[in-house]
Formats: sequence, C-alpha cells, structure tokens
Amino acid sequence: MNTTTTSNPRVIIIGAGSSGIATAKVMHERGIEFDSFELSDRVGGNWVFGNNNGLSASYRSLHINTSRERMEFSDFPMPDHLPDFARHDQIAAYFDAYVDHFAFRDRISFNTGVEHVERRHDGSFKVRLSTGETREYDAVVVANGHHWDPRWPEPAFPGADTFAGEQMHSHSYTDESQLEGKRVVVLGMGNSAMDIAVDASYHAKETYLAARRGAHIVPKYIFGRPFDQPAGRGRIPAWLRWPIARAMIKATTGPMTRYGLQAPDHKFAQAHPTISSRILDRLAHGAVTPKPNIAKLDGKPRALHRRHQRRR
Repeated sequence: MNTTTTSNPRVIIIGAGSSGIATAKVMHERGIEFDSFELSDRVGGNWVFGNNNGLSASYRSLHINTSRERMEFSDFPMPDHLPDFARHDQIAAYFDAYVDHFAFRDRISFNTGVEHVERRHDGSFKVRLSTGETREYDAVVVANGHHWDPRWPEPAFPGADTFAGEQMHSHSYTDESQLEGKRVVVLGMGNSAMDIAVDASYHAKETYLAARRGAHIVPKYIFGRPFDQPAGRGRIPAWLRWPIARAMIKATTGPMTRYGLQAPDHKFAQAHPTISSRILDRLAHGAVTPKPNIAKLDGKPRALHRRHQRRR
C-alpha cells in the first residue's frame, strides 16, 4: 500500500465470487473507498453454473461438500430451508442475497475484467480494465479464484497427442449426457473426480477410477450429522480433534483398500480431504472399477480422460 496516501485509501477488488464479496462487504462497512470488478454479469464466481464469462467449473450435479453450517458467512446465515449440502444454484442465490443484504451491489462493475496491474514506484497501482480505461489505486485485492484455469498433467501422458478417444478436463464437464454410453476413465481422487465418477457410473457403458496416489474419502454424514460438524469443532484443540476425526472415519468407512483403492500415504487432515458418500457405494456395487495411475494412452480405445482440479 502507498505510504503517502491518506487514511482512506482507494482499493480495487478483482472478482465478485465468495472471497470478493466478503472483502467488499467489510470495506463497505468500514467506509473504505473501493471499486469491485467482475467479469461475469452476476456475483458468485465458480458457483454460477453456465456463467456467461465461461470460467465457471460448476456442473449440473454439483453440491457443496462442506455443510451449510460450515460454509455460511457468520453474519449472514444460510436459510434454514436449504439442505445440509446445498446445490450450486442455491449457493449462487445465497451469495446474491448477501450482496443485497449488505447493500453494496452498486459498487460492483459487472461484465468488466482487469487486464493488467502495474505497481508504481510510489507504491500505488496502475490498473487497466477490459474496457480500455486506466485507473489508479492505493491497494489491490485479487479474488479471481483458481478454478477457472484447467491444469493438465505435466508432462503429458505418452500417447496423449495421438490418442483416438476424447480427452476432457473436468472444467469442461457440465452434465451426464457427455458420458452416455461411453467407456470412461476418471483420473484423480479429488472432490470433482468423485462426483464425475459417480455420474458416469449411472450413464456410461463402463467407468474406471484411476489415481496416482490414495486419498481418505470422508462420508458427508456420520452419526446422522454432517461430518464437519462434530469432527470440525474449532473449540476442540487440534491435538485431540484430529485423532477423534480419524477414529470416526476408520469406524465408518474402514480402510480404503477394502474398496479396491490405494492406501493413502498420509494421515487424514494432512492433505486436502475428499468428501463423498456416494463413491464408496458405487465402488462396492462394482459400478466403478478402481485402477492405478494411467501409464500411457495407446491411441486405440475410445475413452474419456478427466483430471480433478478443485476443492470446494
């Protein structure tokens, strides 16, 4: 921040997703001068299915994998009528209501992107917008998320350039019709990989789940409550909370090898968790076949290759 500015600096917020609107709300309440720019025509970012900016990675069957109680803003609870694990459009509507409740929608410029930010010698920032306009600010808040940028395996699998089948990143997945009647390989053990593998198991001809390493798969409910409520209580110290959570998972799901998956090489909570109640059921029913990591694509079989990018 520019040390020569007044006590009320001008701030730019890039993005109006969950983090962007939370930042805007705080600045609005505290009387800090700010402008918010959103490339889409609405707030909600990644949670807007079919977002007109083409950057959302949401798909039709997407639901939150943290419970409503854990995801809501502390000063704006989610409506009681929403399910514990709400759907993408319900979450987008909640973010929309948040902006109107705290009355700062007029501070957001929609359909406007930020193309370049340059820090000047005095500590201020020169910002170029997608409209061609240039503005100056004392501080920049970047809240443009990370799910908009698909990440492919590096280096690419041998044979990827000659493979006859379709290779698709999870970012391009929208609904089950893309999988209908096909032999599908889902690559990854993250949350979106689990969702897509489950979708495929009901619509594809065959569904395989490949991964380079194992992961702990946590059910959404345990003892009749969302898992992150009893196991995620902040008032319980970490040295006690995590052993309790691990014992609960072990008692509920058992070892991952029981489902044909690789054993995780880490303890629960030492890596980003994978939350899914449905994938273990589909594995147990033989609707999804577990496999090790992909070694190569030989160009003959037709299949879909998906790689998990997110955490929600």
